[in-house]
Amino acid sequence: MERIGVVVKSPIRVAVTGAAGNIGYALLFRLGSGSCFGEDQPIALSLLEIPPAMKALDGVVMELLDAAFPLVHSIDTYDDPKKAFDGVQQALLVGSRPRGPGMERADLIRANGPIFVDQGQALNAGAASDVRVLVVGNPCNTNALITMHSAPDISDDRFSAMTRLDENRGRAQLASRAGVTVDRVGGLVVWGNHSPSMVPDFYHATIDGKPAAEVIGDEAWLQGDFVETVGKRGAAIIAARGASSAASAASAAVDHVRTLWRGSAEGEMHSMAVKSNGAYGVPEGLMFSVPVECADGNWTRIEGLEHNEWMAGKLQATADELVSEREAVADLLG
Repeated sequence: MERIGVVVKSPIRVAVTGAAGNIGYALLFRLGSGSCFGEDQPIALSLLEIPPAMKALDGVVMELLDAAFPLVHSIDTYDDPKKAFDGVQQALLVGSRPRGPGMERADLIRANGPIFVDQGQALNAGAASDVRVLVVGNPCNTNALITMHSAPDISDDRFSAMTRLDENRGRAQLASRAGVTVDRVGGLVVWGNHSPSMVPDFYHATIDGKPAAEVIGDEAWLQGDFVETVGKRGAAIIAARGASSAASAASAAVDHVRTLWRGSAEGEMHSMAVKSNGAYGVPEGLMFSVPVECADGNWTRIEGLEHNEWMAGKLQATADELVSEREAVADLLG
């Protein structure tokens, strides 16, 4: 279509699960503003919730309508994933069961597994042929693995899990330590699992184009407090505000999808948990966060980065954790 000499793009159909939750609520307004897909790219929202949350979702839709976003061409709500994912081109799987009192990580994985089996099957049945799927709901790496295995007709490279929040947290910590603004920190990527075992790679990061470790000048802090702060930031936020990360998680989801759809700058790399091909000694098939570059809606793993003995040990530990998680849900992987 054309209007007053301007090409009007067709809307991208975007599904968001857990759309009435805290992350979904924060995310939807960022999507509607155009900060994700672009200020000239309309979207059609397909919002999924569980039946008890549908009334709350109605309220979210009222607010989205009241925001009068020109780029939001339609909003549909569902409590059935098969209907919500029909024709979807980008799915953001945000909704998942939170960890309850006394629950171990393995318990959480088992509790969430069936949710992502159902959603993977629904995506397989009705999503668009060019669909991209981002899993945000935790434990996101293994949830993404379950979703991918439940959607055998969708190419594995269309699935990813979000570690961009960890990357953003790491960049902010380095910037603060160096006394610079965060835009001056580059190349900080996170390896492995979205859990305290994650590895924020300060050795390949830069500050003002110089090696971050050289600028910081304190390797003990980098290997100790820095890594621990990034890995346990989510728990620290819960302790401080009595609720888990929401706005920062939504912002990271926007960053992830924007980079995927609109591409990364030349020489720029970011973190995505994608299916391992065995590179860097990571067992094949795990959803493992690695550095990627993006163009035309596709990601490419950056290979050939070298790791010292300390980093190699950290990568092994986070890989071992993901292997253990995969074993815990082996019966859900077909």
